[in-house]
Amino acid sequence: DVQLVESGGGSVQAGGSLRLSCAVSGNTGSTYFLGWFRQAPGKEREGVAVIHSEGHYTKYADSVKGRFTLSQDNAKKTVYLQMSSLKPEDTAVYYCAADRDVIIPPSLALDSRRYNYWGQGTQVTVSS
Repeated sequence: DVQLVESGGGSVQAGGSLRLSCAVSGNTGSTYFLGWFRQAPGKEREGVAVIHSEGHYTKYADSVKGRFTLSQDNAKKTVYLQMSSLKPEDTAVYYCAADRDVIIPPSLALDSRRYNYWGQGTQVTVSS
């Protein structure tokens, strides 16, 4: 089984920054995708950013390009999402998800339906 634990959410004013962390444990397989997704009240869950465990592939949603940056610490099996220039529309519950790369085509790595393992979510609130 795979466990994902997010941390780092909170409240910030527009223009501010937050860093989310996702610690991965369990049997992920040797290589996997780890994605960040978010869901605002009344809206569908949307893909934000994804990274391959070997670090050679990242993908960002257009809405966060240039503002959000992924990084990872393989020794700690932790992925970070640095969020800068935050906007009120970034307010949502942020989830990390992971699954083996063999079942996720890179072109669909931001599709939440491709992931079987999910964290519990962390709230991000951006005030204007």
